[in-house]
Amino acid sequence: MKLNEIRDNSGARKSKIRVGRGIGSGKGKTGGRGQKGQKSREGVSIAGFEGGQMPLHMRLPKRGFNNIFAKDYAEVNLGAIQKAVDAKKLDAKGTIDHAALKAAGLARGGKDGVRLLGKGEFSAKLSFSVAGVSKGAREAVEKAGGSVEVLTVVPAAEKAAAKKNSVRDAKKAARA
Repeated sequence: MKLNEIRDNSGARKSKIRVGRGIGSGKGKTGGRGQKGQKSREGVSIAGFEGGQMPLHMRLPKRGFNNIFAKDYAEVNLGAIQKAVDAKKLDAKGTIDHAALKAAGLARGGKDGVRLLGKGEFSAKLSFSVAGVSKGAREAVEKAGGSVEVLTVVPAAEKAAAKKNSVRDAKKAARA
């Protein structure tokens, strides 16, 4: 075998069909799109349209709902906190809050704060200042000699409503 004899297996590479390049190509004139109509034109977006029949996604029943008052917590397990303390990513001195957990890369998101969960081994003596804590997590922290302070957090939905009301009150005061 020589370098100039190396070839792909036959049928391994398929050449692209160039449509609309003359009738001799077999895909000329209309380019395989048929004659006229919406689908022959550019920019068609009729996915899910069933010719006027009620589409499948509308025939199926709705299920569940999105609770606009639900609190959005960043959930952090005690096992992950213990690993961060052992790896010196988290300072054991002082209180550990949302900002400290975020800086250590443990808390992601959580507009309404952090909620501690009790999964994993925990032995560090730490004091927490969080928005929520599970029963098992509280017991594990107190068993290790730490403490947990639960903050009262105003949910993001209520914050937005309060802000909207304050803007409305300010506009009324400006008119008066």
